[in-house]
Amino acid sequence: MDYLKELEGKSAHDCYHHQIKVMDKMVSSPKIWVHGPVIVGAGPSGLAAAACLKQKDIPSLILEKAECLASMWQHKTYDRLCLHLPKQFCQLPLMPFPKNFPSYPTKQQFLTYLKNYAEHFDLKPAFSTTVVSAEFDHRSGFWRVKTEGMKKNEEVEYVCKWLIVATGENAEEVVPQIEGMGEFEGTILHTSLYKSGSMFCGKNVLVVGCGNSGMEVCLDLCNHNAHPSLVVRDTVHILPQQMLGKSTFGLSMCLLKCFPIRFVDQFLLLMSHFMLGDTSQFGLNRPKLGPLELKNLNGKTPVLDVGTLAQIRSGKIKVCRGIKRLTQHTVEFVDGKVKNFDAIILATGYKSNVPSWLKGTDMFSEKDGLPKKPFPNGWKGENGLYTVGFTKRGLLGASIDAKKIAEDIQHSWKVIEEATHVLHDVRKKNTKIFYD
Repeated sequence: MDYLKELEGKSAHDCYHHQIKVMDKMVSSPKIWVHGPVIVGAGPSGLAAAACLKQKDIPSLILEKAECLASMWQHKTYDRLCLHLPKQFCQLPLMPFPKNFPSYPTKQQFLTYLKNYAEHFDLKPAFSTTVVSAEFDHRSGFWRVKTEGMKKNEEVEYVCKWLIVATGENAEEVVPQIEGMGEFEGTILHTSLYKSGSMFCGKNVLVVGCGNSGMEVCLDLCNHNAHPSLVVRDTVHILPQQMLGKSTFGLSMCLLKCFPIRFVDQFLLLMSHFMLGDTSQFGLNRPKLGPLELKNLNGKTPVLDVGTLAQIRSGKIKVCRGIKRLTQHTVEFVDGKVKNFDAIILATGYKSNVPSWLKGTDMFSEKDGLPKKPFPNGWKGENGLYTVGFTKRGLLGASIDAKKIAEDIQHSWKVIEEATHVLHDVRKKNTKIFYD
């Protein structure tokens, strides 16, 4: 609470603090005026935005519902996870990864980096603070952000000029409804609860979802002597993680500077066929559009193979068609095959939850919770509303957003600061005249 009192104290010197008084009768919970932007979410995106603002001497307040930084990385990722892209494409603005980190930092290394990042920029989020609603008040011209603490009666309303949404594309798990889920007597869990294949040693495990997470969980299960099968319902692009001694992603970025996207796609597919073979023979059919064109069109990320394909080729990982229904111990697939499984792991991804708490704006789609405007134009809304980390381009996209947001807020921040100084000078002059 000392921190909140400090914020209130600072607000007393703001030139337009008096505008908030018109809201006092409408607010029943304690009200805190925030001098700079309020950032919702203390993951990599929120930290990047706060750091870019800090560099421009603009304070901010980060609100985080969990008790720690990057709760998604801390609590909902598996142990063997490494960054899928090289570290130079994943570092946050203004602070690179340590030189002694490997090209693909581990989960723990990335968390250490985020902790050091927050300490370096002196970022101190308000933890265990859940935003239940945020809405722009047209009468006063400010955002009203209502929150709850760990106890339901710990309600606080923050008032700010700018609101930055940094809760990310992966706020809530997507759990599909499969016929017979209630009958299945084995374990069913989402990858958010999966840590290691050690608990599945010797068991038949069905992994639903063939994205990067699903592929890597299958590999982890193999490494722990489980017997995984992979559900592949749709087409999928699988690319080598490295090509010609460079990361596939880095090579693609270099080629795109000189060649059109379709040419680069053809090059990637040719190299993938040479290095990985024809993936369709294993039941992994490629989409008609190339991997980069498909990514740009709908945000679907190609799988970067880290060894899973070799296990599929050897027969240690079985590829299955879509699920029709579950029974007590078996899974029936759409092709009529029936197999016994001890566990089912849902690598079915996550979704944004922004529409559940951000009110009075049409910036976000109700369908998927993402900005309606596609990259690179989805970062800015109306009335001081911004988003960071909703580009479907990972940490690199979040860094791009964070820089743009800080630059944009800086323009209006300078106007407000100049107005503050002018008002202060006028008050000082009038006080002098009065006493003279």
